[in-house]
Amino acid sequence: MPVSRRAFLAGAASLPLAARAVSASDPALTLTAAPARLQIAPPDYPATDVWAYDAQVPGRMLRYRQGDEVQLRLANGLDQPTTIHWHGLRLPNAMDGVPGMTQPAVAPGDSFDYRFTARDAGTFWYHPHANSTEQISRGLAGVLVVDDAKGPDVDADEVIVLDDWRMTQEAQIHASFDDWHDLSHAGRLGNYITANGLPDLRLTAAPGDRLRLRLVNTATARIFRLRLSGLRAWIAALDGMPLAQPQEADEVMIAPAQRVDLLADVTAKAGEEAVIGSVERDGTYATAVIAVSGAGGATRPAPAPLAPNHMSDLSLDTARAVALKMEGGAMRGLPDGAVWEGTRMDMRELAEMGQFWAFNGVAGMTDDPLVDAALGETVRIPITNATAFPHAMHLHGTHFREVLADGTLGPWRDTLLVMPDQTREIAFAAENPGDWMFHCHMLSHQKSGMMNWIRVT
Repeated sequence: MPVSRRAFLAGAASLPLAARAVSASDPALTLTAAPARLQIAPPDYPATDVWAYDAQVPGRMLRYRQGDEVQLRLANGLDQPTTIHWHGLRLPNAMDGVPGMTQPAVAPGDSFDYRFTARDAGTFWYHPHANSTEQISRGLAGVLVVDDAKGPDVDADEVIVLDDWRMTQEAQIHASFDDWHDLSHAGRLGNYITANGLPDLRLTAAPGDRLRLRLVNTATARIFRLRLSGLRAWIAALDGMPLAQPQEADEVMIAPAQRVDLLADVTAKAGEEAVIGSVERDGTYATAVIAVSGAGGATRPAPAPLAPNHMSDLSLDTARAVALKMEGGAMRGLPDGAVWEGTRMDMRELAEMGQFWAFNGVAGMTDDPLVDAALGETVRIPITNATAFPHAMHLHGTHFREVLADGTLGPWRDTLLVMPDQTREIAFAAENPGDWMFHCHMLSHQKSGMMNWIRVT
């Protein structure tokens, strides 16, 4: 089955992602992870057997107000253990959803209660952190939005969940989760793209409407390059954290696990369409289409910044630096082998164990953390990508800022895309006690060696 091939600027009908707004007075909500059969492919294909939260792909969109108490129960209806990781949320370590590190994996038929405060406003998402490559590839992912007390003046607020699927000709998910090519190359890239679980997402707007578009990349490996047509857009937040000043853009790059909030004015006229198109090797294809109708509104000034979240100050002058070097993969390899579970191995031995990548010469999880930080300390991590592939590095439990070449700081993020032969440095405040994963969110890479952790005490 090819990637969604509707011609750029063409139209098709479908439905937006439904939201489940949750108030602080609501009782605890249960999310059930279980098999389901859904129409993911176009109607002329059969329904697809997926794993889903509450039989929805993406899982129900959860919405809270900043400061709300979040109470959620995970019920495991799968035939293997699972958890939920609340990606990008600053929460207590015991709620982070990493099996063997912050909680036991939830066995089939069991449940686990998550409870934490929605500390930051922004766009976040949730997914398993157990057998992630398979469980997310089969459909387990959802979005969690936290609204601040006074949001921006917009006419609509839309969530657009971008994903790709590796499908067979029968529209079933291909069970190649341990494919050595994926593990050692770019990861598990799909052959079928969806937005909100649909091949062709259609929204509606009037000329001049200002939209908040919350873009979420839940794919396990695909880097989406999005081209905007019929919209004048500003990037207002990255990974849930508002920019100090919205930045105008007509293209957006969004790596796995990243989120981009756009404030976008509809410039297409009535009877036309605004389009978010995915740039692929053989062209640009419509991923989400906004049908424009009705009377036009007045032109608006550029949007003001979103309300910031409270973030800890970074003390770069006194920060300790801990370097991270990424090696391995196809075309480069690990020239001196790497240590795996305490034993140095050559490339053949590592491959037999399904390990193709290393951080600082070590493949897979280590007994000792990359960083053992004191509470309140600022830590700098220069990340050098000595591989032939990009890697989306995600730090749990906190956000970080990139230290730019001129010494200034980039925006707050929780996932940073590091390209081949590139060194990018991050800095974070060790404000949240606990043991926190630090790994590549190209999940085939995580599975085959690219994971470590940080301790804050």
